[in-house]
Amino acid sequence: MTNDTSQYELAQVNIGRLKHPLDSAELKDFVDGLDPVNAVADASDGFVWRLQTDSGNATDLRFFGDDTMLVNMSVWRDADALTAFMYQGLHRELLARRFEFFQRLTDPMSALWWIPAGHRPTVEEAEKRVLHLRAHGPTPHAFTLRTAFPAGTGE
Repeated sequence: MTNDTSQYELAQVNIGRLKHPLDSAELKDFVDGLDPVNAVADASDGFVWRLQTDSGNATDLRFFGDDTMLVNMSVWRDADALTAFMYQGLHRELLARRFEFFQRLTDPMSALWWIPAGHRPTVEEAEKRVLHLRAHGPTPHAFTLRTAFPAGTGE
């Protein structure tokens, strides 16, 4: 198998357990930031795709069948493109405030994995990657930004 990175894209999922209902005053800043953050993501260099429903985001989808667990999933050209987006502007500001909006959990709440270019991951696929990361730690099948693996090694 070749390691040509143009044949692969980086999928990412992150999940969070809400502290309050989405329509609460406590989550107003988070909810108000969704559309602007998504617009920046959509226009970012290296952005490929993000999970969304007719709402324009994924706030009506749940993870692990838990009504308090939100999911965010996207596909990027590579880890550099994802990282460049994550740590800039409004996304960075909201990320710094994440524990105002979401509970602190000890299990891994995000996972990365390489996918064939053009594939769009499902929530079920993402759930399996998160569970794999929790059970086995970072491997080519599911990893983190801190412990990444090269494209083409984790199918």
